[in-house]
Amino acid sequence: MAGVNRWYLLVLLLGFGACAGQNDLLEVKLFKLKDQKDEVIGDPMIRCEKQRRLHGAVSVAERNARLGAYYTILWNDPRGLGSGEVEVLFEYQQGATASEVKRMAKRFGSTESSGKVEFAIIGDDFLKHGRVLAWRATLSRGGRNLATKTSLLWQ
Repeated sequence: MAGVNRWYLLVLLLGFGACAGQNDLLEVKLFKLKDQKDEVIGDPMIRCEKQRRLHGAVSVAERNARLGAYYTILWNDPRGLGSGEVEVLFEYQQGATASEVKRMAKRFGSTESSGKVEFAIIGDDFLKHGRVLAWRATLSRGGRNLATKTSLLWQ
């Protein structure tokens, strides 16, 4: 009878393991800093993030230079550890530059299994070329694409 209970337990554990799903290799978080106003009413998380981005900027010019879009990209690839250099590529298009695709990249060593990188379209780039209309983030290791996330307007 104890053997039968163990089989049920094993089947139950395997069933839970099958429902676990795979962790995303790539996650993109966006924060838009549109103005300098300190909002008394509103979501405290947004207010805190805004204060963090503007921290240290004293003059109006310094605060204006921080307006724009901040993209935080989290990546996780524990299975590929040691199989090549990791690259996180961020491509984007802005309102005033039409179909021109701009690129930013960050590289990590082959010994890294996860990381966080931030790409900011702020300052003159944001003020002269406008807001980001479409974007794509790509994670690759050793020249092989592992994951891609895109905005709805990316073509």
